[in-house]
Amino acid sequence: MIYPTQLKLGFIGGSIYSSIGTTHKIASQMDGYFTLHAGSFSRNTKTNIKTAKTWRVSNIFDNYTTMYQKIQNRQIELDAIVILTPTDKHEKPILEALEQNIPIICEKTLTDSLESANKIYQKTKHTKGFLVTTYNYTGYPMLRELRSMILQNKIGKIIQIQAKMPQESFIRLDSDGNIPQPQSWRLKDQHISKLSLDLGTHLTNMIHFLTQESITDVVALGSSFGHHPVIDNIATLAKLTNNIDCHIWYTKSALGHTNGLSIEVYGTNGSLFWKQLTPEVLQYNDNMGNIIYLDRSSKGITIANEDRYNRFKSGHPAGFIEAFANHYTDIYNAIIEYRNQGTFTSPYIFDVEASLKEIEIMHAIETSIYKKQWISVND
Repeated sequence: MIYPTQLKLGFIGGSIYSSIGTTHKIASQMDGYFTLHAGSFSRNTKTNIKTAKTWRVSNIFDNYTTMYQKIQNRQIELDAIVILTPTDKHEKPILEALEQNIPIICEKTLTDSLESANKIYQKTKHTKGFLVTTYNYTGYPMLRELRSMILQNKIGKIIQIQAKMPQESFIRLDSDGNIPQPQSWRLKDQHISKLSLDLGTHLTNMIHFLTQESITDVVALGSSFGHHPVIDNIATLAKLTNNIDCHIWYTKSALGHTNGLSIEVYGTNGSLFWKQLTPEVLQYNDNMGNIIYLDRSSKGITIANEDRYNRFKSGHPAGFIEAFANHYTDIYNAIIEYRNQGTFTSPYIFDVEASLKEIEIMHAIETSIYKKQWISVND
């Protein structure tokens, strides 16, 4: 395969000690569309230097401001920067990058509050800058196939959805019987709980991605069941456009689940089930009682059999990193389109409006927990 022109990335955050940084590094380079050209990986000087040496990145900066200055002065060429700092540290580097017309790829969630998200939204609209947020689970081929089957009306009118993301990290013990200590920033709930920012937006984003329907109203319960004094369990009932009922559950206090992400979409003529732990399999149930298991090689598949999703043949499972790489391919295409046309369109990437919508939903969920009542997202 002859690769198109590679785009150069600069990381802000995401050192070798950051799992999400390593993930972005591998996923962005998997298919040859990007190279990691520069970075301000950590405020810790030793970690910053070690990351650059380990990843063979020659352009290393003490802070993102210096990196931006080098871009503006044409002392370094970057096609986009990737924001990989904790969520509450996203706003400043995003606003400054937009001011300097530097394209931005932001690890979800866009930011940590509705007020902050609105600032970014207004700045993006004013500058007409490039800003996308990564929701990597949407890159799984069979999940994209699920979306296609819904759009082809394979299950009829959608009537209800079950979306779950149970984890156990805040309630289990480590192998020595000790209480694990997450990063300190994960243990500070502010305007929106870290649980919602970390897990909740994945689910609400996925619901809209798959169905093209919007959450309009929510009522939620929030609890702290684990070892840390933050919300670690949220159960939400939601109403969607087109009169769809939805149950959303995300937690870090469910023993037995390392990552139990799953989605079930029920229609009048059938249903579709997908689980991240078996990502290659999509279960289709029709209204005659038939249960059909689909994978990338199944007859009738229209999305997951594309060459881009088959780095190796079906039966040799692709996983999390490959899904993230699929997402990065879409981002690459969007950047090229933005360069040529000043705008971009793709069903597989999430712009500032989509990112703002997820935060509006999380804000409504937090308000519902506090007020103990149904809350309209539009309010």
